[in-house]
Amino acid sequence: MAQTYELVASLRDRVGKGSARALRREGKTPAVVYGDKQPPLSIAVDTKETFLKLHAGGFMTHVATLKVDGKEIKVLPRDYQLDPVTDTLVHVDFIRVSDTTKVTVNVPVHFVGQDKSPGIKRGGVLNIAAHEVALLVSANAIPEHLTADVGALDIGDAVHISAVTLPEGATLVDHGDFAVATIVGSAAATSEEAADAAAAPAEEPKA
Repeated sequence: MAQTYELVASLRDRVGKGSARALRREGKTPAVVYGDKQPPLSIAVDTKETFLKLHAGGFMTHVATLKVDGKEIKVLPRDYQLDPVTDTLVHVDFIRVSDTTKVTVNVPVHFVGQDKSPGIKRGGVLNIAAHEVALLVSANAIPEHLTADVGALDIGDAVHISAVTLPEGATLVDHGDFAVATIVGSAAATSEEAADAAAAPAEEPKA
C-alpha cells in the first residue's frame, strides 16, 4: 500500500495572477484538482506544509487526502512549480484518484548487494543507467521504490529490468529488457585485468 498523507485546502473563488499573488502573501499556494471526468477545482493549500511534504520525498508518488471545506478528495500530485529565484512553491496540480485509478509514475530504483558484487570488490564501479523507472500502476499500490540486486555482477555485467520485481498489476511504460545498471571497470581494475591476461600462459598450438 502506498503511503498517504493529508493536506488541508480551501476553495478559491477567484483565479488569476492578482489573486494568486495575494494568496502567496498569506502563506497559501494556488492549486488545481482535475480528472475523473469532473470540472477542475481551484483550491489553495498551505505553502509551508506542502513544501515540507515536497521535500520529504515521494511527493509525486504518495496519494494525498485533501480536506476541502468539509469534503475529502483523494488526489495524487502531478506537477508543481517553484519560483526560479526564491525556490518557493508557486503552484501545484493534483489529479483525482480512486481504488481503480491507474497512473503513470516514475518510481526510484534502489540497488542492493554492492558489498557482494565480485566486480565492485575488484575495483569496478556501479554505473546506474536508470535511477527511476516509469510504471503504469494502481494509484493505491504505488511502491516506494523498486529493488535491483547487483550482488552477482562482475565487471562488464549488467542487471536488466526483467530481473526487477514489479508490483502486482504494474506494467512498464518503456518496452524492452533495458539495463538499469552495469559494473564498469575503473582504471585500476582494467590494469589488473590486463596484467592477469599478460601473465596467463599462452595456449600451445594444436598439432
